[in-house]
Amino acid sequence: MGGVRTAGDLVLRMQMTHKMKIDDAKNYIADKLGVNLEQLSDAVYMSELRDDLGIGTQEPFVTDANYGMEAKFNISEKLGLKINSVERFKERAGIKKAELMV
Repeated sequence: MGGVRTAGDLVLRMQMTHKMKIDDAKNYIADKLGVNLEQLSDAVYMSELRDDLGIGTQEPFVTDANYGMEAKFNISEKLGLKINSVERFKERAGIKKAELMV
């Protein structure tokens, strides 16, 4: 898998934060994104899916692209992950979880 173009970064995050084996992490991410394992490693498919879900993009100069903190917020919500930088941002900005669900 190739990082942001596919889902390698998401799989690695699951391996590191939840101590999952690679096959378990791939299956978890594929399930959460609603794709199969073949689609998960397809750079073109995942690039489009990432743009649609707002979980990062390969093109940083696209005007409507979600990247940086916005993408991390979306990843945290979509995958049900606690991401330290997102939690710290919410704490310092005074954002409550209920406000994000609106």
